[in-house]
Amino acid sequence: MADLETIALLRESALGAELPEKDCALLANIVSRRTLVNDEILIEEGQVDHSLYAVIDGALAVTKSTGYGDVVMLHVLHGGDLAGELGFIDGQPHSATLRSIGTTDIFILERVLFETVVDTHPWLAYRVMRAILRTVHVILRRMNAQYIELSNYISRQHGKF
Repeated sequence: MADLETIALLRESALGAELPEKDCALLANIVSRRTLVNDEILIEEGQVDHSLYAVIDGALAVTKSTGYGDVVMLHVLHGGDLAGELGFIDGQPHSATLRSIGTTDIFILERVLFETVVDTHPWLAYRVMRAILRTVHVILRRMNAQYIELSNYISRQHGKF
């Protein structure tokens, strides 16, 4: 049985925000917690990982290799955010690296454990998948807005400062 602190922390994440109390308690029984030290890699670009991560406290830098030996920071994830959504669903290699900024606490939901509740608790599975989809949708909207902003900057100002 999951402890009350785990259930409360899970409810504050995107993963558990919409779950009824009983479903949140069920999910809390199959997630694990981990503390990352500063600059620890959680996910490495190009690697396959079948886990979904929810940031409890702290931050994760989302970085990508440019292919020329440089690394650029794309985003910073904070408490409540999800990470590794697409790898959790499709098992494809990750497109970016996640590295902790300071001490960072996370929940880990392994796909193999999540699949054990799909048949017995389909509404829990549905709500978790909906939370994942919402997170991906927010990311896509933000990327679209950034693309438009960059496109406007280049075409309207011709890249001049």
